[in-house]
Amino acid sequence: MAAAVGRVLRLGGRWSAAAPGGLRAQTLRLIYTTTAVQRKNVGASGPEKYTEEFIKKQIEEFNLGKRHLANMMGEDPETFTQEDIDRAIAYLFPSGLFDKQARPMMKHPTEIFPEQRKIQWGEDGRPFHFLFYTGKQSYYSIMHETYEKLLNIQKYQDQLTAQDLPPQKEKRNLAGSRWLTKIELEEMLLEKLSDDDYSRFIQLLQKLVTLPCSDIEEKYIQKFSKEVPAQLQKVVIEPLKYDERGVAFSTGEGTRKTARATAVVYDNGTGKITVNGIDILHYFPVLQDREQLLFPFQFLGRVGKHDTVCTVSGGGRSAQAGAIRLASAKALRSFVTEKEVEFMRQAGLLTLDPRVKERKKPGQEGARRKFTWKKR
Repeated sequence: MAAAVGRVLRLGGRWSAAAPGGLRAQTLRLIYTTTAVQRKNVGASGPEKYTEEFIKKQIEEFNLGKRHLANMMGEDPETFTQEDIDRAIAYLFPSGLFDKQARPMMKHPTEIFPEQRKIQWGEDGRPFHFLFYTGKQSYYSIMHETYEKLLNIQKYQDQLTAQDLPPQKEKRNLAGSRWLTKIELEEMLLEKLSDDDYSRFIQLLQKLVTLPCSDIEEKYIQKFSKEVPAQLQKVVIEPLKYDERGVAFSTGEGTRKTARATAVVYDNGTGKITVNGIDILHYFPVLQDREQLLFPFQFLGRVGKHDTVCTVSGGGRSAQAGAIRLASAKALRSFVTEKEVEFMRQAGLLTLDPRVKERKKPGQEGARRKFTWKKR
């Protein structure tokens, strides 16, 4: 594209309103050669087009075309930016095409040709990489490298076992981090991956992480994982309060459907839980409701360490159990560390459940159910 624009813009000094129709048509044919067509033609013409010499020649032609374009617009070529180029192209060659990729454009060769394509072939036209003809050389290279790391860890574990030494490393905790998404991995490898390719790579990484001595390859694993930013900076956790007996306690509120609950969690307790002055066994006879209510304590390993006094109103038993669960989870934040609070957030303990019963629609039997159609 840069070469075509350069040839067109060199004619700019002689192009006037009285220019013959043939020159005008030739100019438009040159400038309307799109980037997609250029990339397709270059890719089909042979591997030697992607050598370093080819990229260097394209950059020279782009710089020459940019200088001509700046002179035509009366601008300084040294300070002529990409935004100025786009503005000049749109002014000189206005296009009514709806698809932006079909409009005239002039970009730097490094933006047109991917970095991966520059180093695929040597001057003799032979590919550098031994996995080139697989079609996904970067993907299979990283699969080979990851499997080699896995074998090295297993070998290290076997050496420790032969010496009757316990593994000195612990399994890596993945809480607070995530693997790269498929799109992020494609951007890293500069290759298109299928869903099966991505899942195979993630499975291999997970197998690598589950090994007891995986910490010896910590830097390699971090290349394919990203830390999940904590979203607790806006949430202010109230400090512990103390009653007249000197016992620490914390208060939390929660809702579920139309039920509203308030939970007061006391420290150094025996695990006693009362709801509206009634023991939990009598207030929630259904086991599932009691499990729902006790889940925050079970998640933090604090069952039997706190006494809880709950007040709830509205809704049914299931909604009340969900409201008390959210209230007690918020109250427990004052007793744990920030890291444990982040684990609670990721587990969904601090998130309000927005689900409610959908209303009945007029002209229908229910929320979604329609009346049975009858011909007569």
